[in-house]
Amino acid sequence: MKRKFTIKSLISITENFNNLWHLLQKLTFGLYFVIGTWLVFTTITLVFASFRPVDAFFVLGGSIRREIYVVQQAKQYPQIPILISHGSPDPCIWLIFQRELADLQNVWLEKCANSTFENFYYSILILRRWGVHKVMLITSQSHLPRAKWMAQILLGAHGIWVEPEIVQESGIPGNRESRLKTGLDLGRSLFWAILSQIIQPQCLNVTRLAEVDMQAWQHRGFKCERQGELTR
Repeated sequence: MKRKFTIKSLISITENFNNLWHLLQKLTFGLYFVIGTWLVFTTITLVFASFRPVDAFFVLGGSIRREIYVVQQAKQYPQIPILISHGSPDPCIWLIFQRELADLQNVWLEKCANSTFENFYYSILILRRWGVHKVMLITSQSHLPRAKWMAQILLGAHGIWVEPEIVQESGIPGNRESRLKTGLDLGRSLFWAILSQIIQPQCLNVTRLAEVDMQAWQHRGFKCERQGELTR
């Protein structure tokens, strides 16, 4: 009796294992199917978006020259919104736009990001709310190719086509790109590209440029990069 019970138990365990294995196979196949369908749909969306005109300027913070460049774009295309992710101090950007007599109403400053990854992390939701399909990514040569690849992964995962625009810098860039840094950022970008389809963090520190309180900043004091050639 003891031997019969042992054999039956072994058969039962084997059957349960096989059932579990088949279930895992079905779940894996289902997951591959969902991801595959999403990739095909996203690719088609990106192809169509690539033929559309730019409908947002996205500036990665790090150099005042990028903001000097985008103000020229703002003068040519005042109807296109501008998102500056953790750029120069607010009053410095305000002074650049005022000096060039550019409209301030369509410019937003995102101040939550503290890294290139977070530039995209917090900006995805903003761009999606704007209904953006194609962005001009404004950055510098010293920021490449990492920033470009991260933008293509993170924004592309949401059907937003990226058109890089490289701003020329003078002097010695403050940042240095390394293979390790690039690899780590691309790795977490791939992970977040999928996770961000469900989780969408919101930055609570977004200010319209026209609403910057210059009087308060004058009392508080601020400094701008010399390359901006700004006078208060």
